[in-house]
Amino acid sequence: MSGHSKWASIKHKKAIVDARRGQQFTKLARAITVAAREGGGEVESNAALANAVQKAKDASMPKDNIERAIAKGAGAGADGDAIETVIYEAYGPGGVAMLIEAYTDNRNRTGADVRHLLSKVGSSLGEPGSVSYLFEKRGAAVVDASRYSEDDLLVAIEAGALDIEADDDVLEVICEPGDLAAVRAALEEAGIEIGSAELVQRPTVRVELDEEDAKKLFHLIESLEENDDVGAVHANFEVSDEILERVAG
Repeated sequence: MSGHSKWASIKHKKAIVDARRGQQFTKLARAITVAAREGGGEVESNAALANAVQKAKDASMPKDNIERAIAKGAGAGADGDAIETVIYEAYGPGGVAMLIEAYTDNRNRTGADVRHLLSKVGSSLGEPGSVSYLFEKRGAAVVDASRYSEDDLLVAIEAGALDIEADDDVLEVICEPGDLAAVRAALEEAGIEIGSAELVQRPTVRVELDEEDAKKLFHLIESLEENDDVGAVHANFEVSDEILERVAG
């Protein structure tokens, strides 16, 4: 799944750069608020909150902003209840299955925006359950394969990781969602520099795309991610390295 992993790495780097410019702080704060509301405000006992807070820290979000978002979700302020998580299931270019995660205070607005963006590339929403069965929720930590070997990452297995997948220029450590914080800590304690560590929806099967559909899909993903309400986009695509180099540059 070479092309897919490289694309994920590229998107992560872009998201961090954007966040440091302040463009993603609202999304990060919403994710923290929702996680705190749904699982409680204690980072130690709430894996989703721990992940959301870590992503905010990685993006250099101020500590005060993080604490306010946690407090809002934990009940300090009525507007915390107004934000909810909505998962849209869709079929993208080339028949790709997509899960679109949104944090919104207005389902009608967000739903209309998502439908509009999908329709611009000839895609559409699916019924609930139509594509979600093609994904499994996992924790994933990505490191640079040119700097580290699989042996270097065995500390992650000892910390509870399920597997280490090698893919050209990246190594991906896979774990259960609740083990992500421990896996990340083990890697950091071993001196491993982590490119990204987050909860993801991993496809159980993938759809190979040609160049035309890959262009449409990447444009769609970027358009969705630019929407203020959309927090993450997952898709079960695969592209060759050659196509990725031509369309992702």
